Amino acid sequence: MTTLSSLNSSTVSPSGGTISPAAFGTYESPMPGDSHSGHSEPAITDNDETELHFVSWNQDYSCFAAGTSRGFRVYNCDPFKETFRRDLKSGGFGIVEMLFRCNILALVGAKANTQYPPNKVIIWDDHQSRCIGEFSFRSEVRAVKLRRDCIVVVLEHKIYVYNFMDLKLLHQIETVANPRGLCCLSHQLSTSVLACPGLRRGQVRVEHFGLNMTKLIKAHDSQIACLTLTIDGLLLATASTRGTLIRLFNTIDGTQLQEVRRGVDRADICSIALSPNVQWLVVSSDKGTIHVYSLRVRVVGEDASADAAVRTPTLLCQNSSSSLDALISPSTGANPGSSLSFMKGVLPKYFSSEWSFAQFHLPECTQYIAAFGSQNTIITAGTDGSFYRCSFDPVNGGEMVQQEYVRFLKTESRPR
Repeated sequence: MTTLSSLNSSTVSPSGGTISPAAFGTYESPMPGDSHSGHSEPAITDNDETELHFVSWNQDYSCFAAGTSRGFRVYNCDPFKETFRRDLKSGGFGIVEMLFRCNILALVGAKANTQYPPNKVIIWDDHQSRCIGEFSFRSEVRAVKLRRDCIVVVLEHKIYVYNFMDLKLLHQIETVANPRGLCCLSHQLSTSVLACPGLRRGQVRVEHFGLNMTKLIKAHDSQIACLTLTIDGLLLATASTRGTLIRLFNTIDGTQLQEVRRGVDRADICSIALSPNVQWLVVSSDKGTIHVYSLRVRVVGEDASADAAVRTPTLLCQNSSSSLDALISPSTGANPGSSLSFMKGVLPKYFSSEWSFAQFHLPECTQYIAAFGSQNTIITAGTDGSFYRCSFDPVNGGEMVQQEYVRFLKTESRPR
């Protein structure tokens, strides 16, 4: 067994050597009770008061994972169904991260887990029902992010980036105190970008590993509360702990491209997501309203999701540094602005902000993560075990229409 020390703060143990590229297969795992599951422990039902600790989307929002007090579960979004679950008697998981739709997951135990403590990351092959690698740290793991070529482990003050094939340490990044475990990655193989809090309040650090370049962006005056990247990592959306403004930046030169307003009252932003075609942005907060915004960022090429490779970093950098007009489309009036915007030089800044294009109202007592489904739909997963699908009118906006509601787990608990 190989052991690697990272400044005496972490230990990495590949179980059985390297992780073969063949391990990244797409498959549907069986349910407990199937002879393939590999578990001798009995399945535990929701009647045993299973608590929900954690929910997160996979990289293309086609699935989400739920960490529970009994193990973990994976759900398909369209159509909605439970794909598989793993129930354990030893305790549950506080973090469950998927790698697209393949059989490799990253697991971090909940505080009550007697087998996997919260300072250890388990790389789990669900096809073989076994651990194929693990990382141990001196402090609690705040988040884990996956790409096909790397594993990113987020601690409160440091981020480690490891090679997925041999689990060797590639990069270390120091951050300001980051209890939320904020970090996001690009997922296009041709670009390798990581965004995380910097060393100063309100600062975002963007690592373009493929270009060997670091960009520091002063995104907000307050601490960063939420951030996300486009699939190619060339655009960054951020929100602060004030929760009133969401800003969009070019990650190559740090230029602010657009600013939209969630509201005027302080809110805790739970999630930000950008649509694959970079036309829309969705934001959820503890206020119980899902907001959708129309983006004015120009995309080079007719279909960014199908041919994102045409949006090269060089082209984007040249466009944005020469003129913002190359990146920002003329305002179409899609996002409502203030009728007093002609006085924006005199009145407070929020009068000329761009407000949301479409909205959906949910119970205010629950935290939701929101993302884009197919054909102008928004999907949300809540910490009360609820799943919603709603649609928005891409021309007129306004109140969204609920299409589906599922209670995937009966619980009254809240994630930490």
